[in-house]
Amino acid sequence: MKPTIDLVYFDGCPHVDAARDALRAALGERASAAAWREWRSDDPALPVYAAGYGSPSIFVAGREVTGAQPAQSATACRVYADAAGRRLAAPSPRDLAAAIEAAAR
Repeated sequence: MKPTIDLVYFDGCPHVDAARDALRAALGERASAAAWREWRSDDPALPVYAAGYGSPSIFVAGREVTGAQPAQSATACRVYADAAGRRLAAPSPRDLAAAIEAAAR
């Protein structure tokens, strides 16, 4: 089963391209044909589980990939951190691939 993947962002977010690149890399690593849906954070059709998160946020099977809770502002740029504490514009492809694999089981 291929899980649903959602990328949520707001227009003008400087990190959304990094999130797209990380998703492409994660899906490529697993040779998966899965695709993702993209949502603007102000879209009235945005899934309820994805509301209130900063940009970019990625959800796999309805779960935010890092386990983060909604932010106070969905129009804020989001920053991620790796295991060494370095600031990143998006989750790592490895973390995304692990979330996708776990959801596919």
